[in-house]
Amino acid sequence: MTIKQFWLDPYRSRHATGVVSVAGSDVTLRSTIFFAFSGGQESDHGTIAGYPVLRARAEGSAIVHTLPEAHGLTTGQAVEVVIDWTRRYRLMRLHFAAELVLELFYRALPGVNKIGAHIAQDKARIDFAWPESISPLLAGIASAANAIVQSDLVITSAFENEADERRYWQIDGFARVPCGGTHVRRTGEIGSIRLKRNNIGRGKERVEILLDA
Repeated sequence: MTIKQFWLDPYRSRHATGVVSVAGSDVTLRSTIFFAFSGGQESDHGTIAGYPVLRARAEGSAIVHTLPEAHGLTTGQAVEVVIDWTRRYRLMRLHFAAELVLELFYRALPGVNKIGAHIAQDKARIDFAWPESISPLLAGIASAANAIVQSDLVITSAFENEADERRYWQIDGFARVPCGGTHVRRTGEIGSIRLKRNNIGRGKERVEILLDA
């Protein structure tokens, strides 16, 4: 099992650890700050011992980092992991902006089904199965989301079941939601949220989530 330091401290951008296994270009570490693509949130970018991480993926309870073939790392070696903090923080902010918007859509449209999501550095999106345009809802949902942002509420992120690595986020008085992503500590960190509707096919609606800065 890889210790997921990105859960314990998502604000850490440098981390000292050790190599547990090497299989060609694939390397596992005792612990890592590299978030691997999950739940629609893109992976971090960065380096291990100065070598670029080409890919990070979850395999069971381990995180596997793919490096260039000539990396030369060996089992037991001490290494430093460095992530692109600008990218990580942007992903954290957009991830939680999407979480707020999703919860507000669930309340505005009882019975709506989420059929997809993606969080990138420039914007996030959520796809719904819904027979009508969501455009009339966007202004109200954006206003409600920005009110939560401006209230600068505490966001709790913790384990629901540590053995099974099940996590959740919670805002007291608003929601408690299962989620294994990386989250900011307070809603005020997100910044101003803008929403845009995109029709992606019959019976499918997409909302794009953007930040002003």
